[in-house]
Amino acid sequence: MSGMLVSALGETMFMVLVSTFFSALGGCTLAVPMILAGPAGLRPNAKLYAVLDISVNLLRSFPFMILMIALIPFTRLVAGVAYGSTAAVVPLTIAAIPFTARLVEGSLLEVDPGVVEAARAFGASDARIIFSVMFPEALPSVVLNIAVLAVTLLGYSAMAGAVGGGGLGALAYNEGYIRFKADVMLGAVAVLIVIVQCIQSGGNYLYGKLR
Repeated sequence: MSGMLVSALGETMFMVLVSTFFSALGGCTLAVPMILAGPAGLRPNAKLYAVLDISVNLLRSFPFMILMIALIPFTRLVAGVAYGSTAAVVPLTIAAIPFTARLVEGSLLEVDPGVVEAARAFGASDARIIFSVMFPEALPSVVLNIAVLAVTLLGYSAMAGAVGGGGLGALAYNEGYIRFKADVMLGAVAVLIVIVQCIQSGGNYLYGKLR
């Protein structure tokens, strides 16, 4: 069982780390125009923000299992395969980008408006305000939210395992549930709990250091 757990753990960590990286990148990118166009943004634009807001909410409303199945043709096009840990990265990333964008938007909105106004008074451009003022000020909160994102993706990866995604979810379902091996299922669950604790503890530690 230990051999199966180690192999499944490697697949799960691959899915979580890669999808967290691309989700954080995509979410931060999407959060920038939302911050610019929002009601309290640097360049308020009600129509643009409405489009972004509705798009993010629409993507977030899809249940992950349905989204993963619906994206099989796109996943095959991007990853070259439709099943396995590599393929699972695609729907994991797409599902998490709007979620991440909301988290990052919330972190940036928490930045003291006085700091932003001070940067404007010194003639800073919008890009400089966002990347040299707002992101550094919001970095502790962003880091903590990325830890939340990683934990969420860990849960998604376990669900992906039930439909061919590989990892601990596949091990728990195929070996533990289908073959009635309670020890395998409990082992997979125990490893997932440890990973969650490590991710959250690491996020809390970095948050404290950055604060």
